[in-house]
Amino acid sequence: MNTTVLSVPQPTVAELDALTGGAFSAPTSGERAARLRAWLEGQPPIETVRAVYRELATRDKGAAKIVKERLEEHKRQRAQDEAAAQWAARAEALLAQTHFNMADALAWQRDAAKAGAPLSREPLASLRQRLAERIAAIEDLTHRVHVEREAAGLLVQRIDMLSTRPIADAEAAHEALARDVAQWRERAEAPVAAPAWGDLEPRHAAQLQATREQVQAVWQAFDAALAQARRARDDAQAALPGVPLWDDEIRTLRGQEVAAAPEAAGAVAVPKAVQAVAQAALLPTLEALERELAEGHTKAMVRLAGELRHLHKLHGRHAGPEVDARAQAALAKAKELEDWARWRADQLREELIAKAEALTQGDGASRPAGKALADAIRALREQWKQVDQGGVPPNQTLWKRFDAACNRAHEALQAWRDSLKAQHEAARQARLALIDEVRAWTAAHAEDEDWKAQLRELHALAERWRQAGHVSEKAYAELQAAWKEAMTAAHARLEAAQADSVQRRQAMIAEAQALAEQPRVRLDAVRELQQRWQAEAQRVPLERRKEQKLWEAFRAPIDAAFARRSAEREQAQAALSAVDAAVLQAARALEEACSQDDAQAIRAAMAALREAASGGAEPAPAPAGQAAAPAEAAPAPAPSDAATRPLVARRGDDRPGVAAPAAAPARDVRPSPRAAAGRAPAGERPSVRPRLGDAAFRAQRQALERAEARLRELAARAHGEAVTALLQAWQQRQPQAVPSAAQLGRSAAAARGRWVQAVEAAPAVDDAAADEALLRLEIAADLPTPAEHLPARRQLQLQLLTRRHEPGPAETWPQDVARVLASAATPARQQRLQAVLKVLLRR
Repeated sequence: MNTTVLSVPQPTVAELDALTGGAFSAPTSGERAARLRAWLEGQPPIETVRAVYRELATRDKGAAKIVKERLEEHKRQRAQDEAAAQWAARAEALLAQTHFNMADALAWQRDAAKAGAPLSREPLASLRQRLAERIAAIEDLTHRVHVEREAAGLLVQRIDMLSTRPIADAEAAHEALARDVAQWRERAEAPVAAPAWGDLEPRHAAQLQATREQVQAVWQAFDAALAQARRARDDAQAALPGVPLWDDEIRTLRGQEVAAAPEAAGAVAVPKAVQAVAQAALLPTLEALERELAEGHTKAMVRLAGELRHLHKLHGRHAGPEVDARAQAALAKAKELEDWARWRADQLREELIAKAEALTQGDGASRPAGKALADAIRALREQWKQVDQGGVPPNQTLWKRFDAACNRAHEALQAWRDSLKAQHEAARQARLALIDEVRAWTAAHAEDEDWKAQLRELHALAERWRQAGHVSEKAYAELQAAWKEAMTAAHARLEAAQADSVQRRQAMIAEAQALAEQPRVRLDAVRELQQRWQAEAQRVPLERRKEQKLWEAFRAPIDAAFARRSAEREQAQAALSAVDAAVLQAARALEEACSQDDAQAIRAAMAALREAASGGAEPAPAPAGQAAAPAEAAPAPAPSDAATRPLVARRGDDRPGVAAPAAAPARDVRPSPRAAAGRAPAGERPSVRPRLGDAAFRAQRQALERAEARLRELAARAHGEAVTALLQAWQQRQPQAVPSAAQLGRSAAAARGRWVQAVEAAPAVDDAAADEALLRLEIAADLPTPAEHLPARRQLQLQLLTRRHEPGPAETWPQDVARVLASAATPARQQRLQAVLKVLLRR
């Protein structure tokens, strides 16, 4: 069902201040709280209270707490009213039933109390009283039925006892017995006329009716037998009554011989009328029980066994030995089945109790929670009800354990429901606040033109709405309508801007198609159109699929035009020129030379590559069947007058839309001295370096870069080997092992002789001169000095500052190296000398 949420104007702070008696303008928090309490005593509308709380929540939390308590009280009151209405409807439905179910009424009271319904308040208090009265009436009527059945049993026993007494005793007790039977009939008729008779269980009504019929039959048989005994006593020709004792008494009065008593059964013979009545009462129930036992029906068997047990207690001794034996056998078999069914039912009940107790025991991970817990409790109660409906009598002890376990589980379930309800309410309040935030955002961005930021913020608001939490379906339907209305208003300006942007992009697509249809693609126009498209895409964002679709429609004609241009260019450059082929071949030769460690071969290959790139090398032979492609396309034949004028380069204005300048007037061109000498002017000389293709140019550049890197690598390797050889010659004092001048480099070529002499001479004893030379070398190479020599380096630097006209360490480093080589070769000096030579020899 769709609902429309109308936006109600919220009162301003000034209006709320006037309504609350100046609570917002109060100078202190205490005075504000006092004014709010006085205002709340007047029971203001709840909507006004909510508005006051929204404004106070961010201003004064202490004062807002008072208003929040009133809102929570109203919330609790509304929840109790809803619960009261719900349970009142259930009670009315129970009272309105044609057959009042006492078990449902008792369950209503229990469940309502567990749910926290206000049973002490109206209308639940009166409904509870009415249900209690109906229950009390049914219980009282059931008790009266049981009492009358017991009274009927006593009457039947009195009649049976009188049939074993003399006729005189029976006549003396007949009047009182008749009066008691009449009174019992009146009492037995009274429950039928009671208002609660229709709510009584059918089995109780059937039992009372059977008892009435039994008493009526026994009394009629006794009254008829006593009347016959009177007639037989007064008239000798009358028939005997059929009661053994009375027959013997009448025969004695008549002077007849009395028959001997039966030997087998030492009991008193039962009159045929009494036996017939007893059999009529027992046989229907007995036959029904025998059928149920044969079919194995347990539920009806228990009820029939109870009825037969009661009837056998009343009529068993009068029904005859055969019927009595059948009844006892049937009752024994039923008792056996009842015991087995009761044992099995108790087993099932124990299992259900264990499952119910497991709901609140164990760790939290194994216990069900939430809806799973509710389903588990409901399923266990249904299973217990099915066990009780199996025909076995209930076990109150096990039921109390099971009900207690279910109640403990229900407490956990109720706590979960309360927390879930609180979460739903918090989610509802969060969604309402989010709707208000969207409305405020719409009003704040009424003049904003930053569409990309607006789309990003609206997307963030929509994501917050999706993650705002779960609420009930009814609340969500109401909130969703308000949310859609607020978001529609927020998207209105953005959607209008997007529609305008789509129209502008479609116009640019038409321009792109027009540019693509031109014979020659105008790069400046294409570039300007693409910039306009990018600016429009940055300014107004669209939905991703729509924007991609428009972009593909815009790009397709431009791509087709450039593809056509590339195809034309590829056709013009289908074959490589002779210079390109020579450059590619020279580049491959240079790469092969780089794979070796011969620097001279690499330099020779580099020179060959440069010569091939300049056009000096012979072109590679063209494949068979093809002519060699020219290095440059032949110029088109110029007009006849162009041969007499030199070609002069002139820079023009290549901006779009600028017309070409008018041709300069013809001038009298005189031959230059160079032309007179036979040399062509600069403008007419051919290009020295031919233009290379892309593949040849890239191959040339990559090959030269790789060769230069390889040469640097070889030079660094040779430099490192030279330094290592010099140090070994110093250590071993072998002057012939000093590297050559070519290996040392140009910077050390002049000093090699001095270094050889220093290595050849015996090591000097003056270590101070060698240490000072090492310090000067480290200063010249700008390298750090070991920590133990730092003070000496600082002192040397101060001395160098005072020696202005002496050459510095950077100028005298070859002499300093010679002084170090003249000293003894220690590991520390070798390490320091090696570090400085790696730097200085490269200069």
